[in-house]
Amino acid sequence: MIMTPDFSNSFPLRKARVHEVCGPSACGFAAIFAAQIPGDIMWVREAWCKDALHPIGLASTFDPQRLLTAQTSSQIDSLAVVEEALKDGVLALVVTEITRPLDLREGRRLQLAARAGNTVGLCIIPEGMGSNAAETRWHAAPVLDVEREDSTLMRWEIIKNKSGTIGAWDVRWNREMRRLHVVSPVGQRAGSQDVAS
Repeated sequence: MIMTPDFSNSFPLRKARVHEVCGPSACGFAAIFAAQIPGDIMWVREAWCKDALHPIGLASTFDPQRLLTAQTSSQIDSLAVVEEALKDGVLALVVTEITRPLDLREGRRLQLAARAGNTVGLCIIPEGMGSNAAETRWHAAPVLDVEREDSTLMRWEIIKNKSGTIGAWDVRWNREMRRLHVVSPVGQRAGSQDVAS
């Protein structure tokens, strides 16, 4: 895939819209986006999910004191909480983990709520389970980086975009500076044999 140079036109995510992310690094994508914007974040998930969200585990990405968590008994309850949180306009970001496909009505309700509150919504979805109402859909996955033992290198791809083009970028999270860096693909890095002179 050709790497698209206009990352700043796609990220951070547009306000007053609901976006989606899937893939093995989807939670990392959500945490990094949360670090890019000021304000409080709500993370909504169903209580029956076996893995737990620990705010302290996100401390290398953003201040966990900014995070409100909500556990619900079902996706219907999650969507009700998310809709109210988006409409309220007090939060900078509302993240929800989706466990079943959203129908068009549910997706549109979330978009209307995000617009009303001028809030960003982000649904973490299983692969292949996107909503037609989503503004953008991203796929986030780790990338092997043989140059670093403790690598945060990821490939972020926009696989759906209602208001722009799709593209892919290799990114790395700098924990010390709390910054996201766009990294050239391996074949194009300085010192690579494949770099044109």
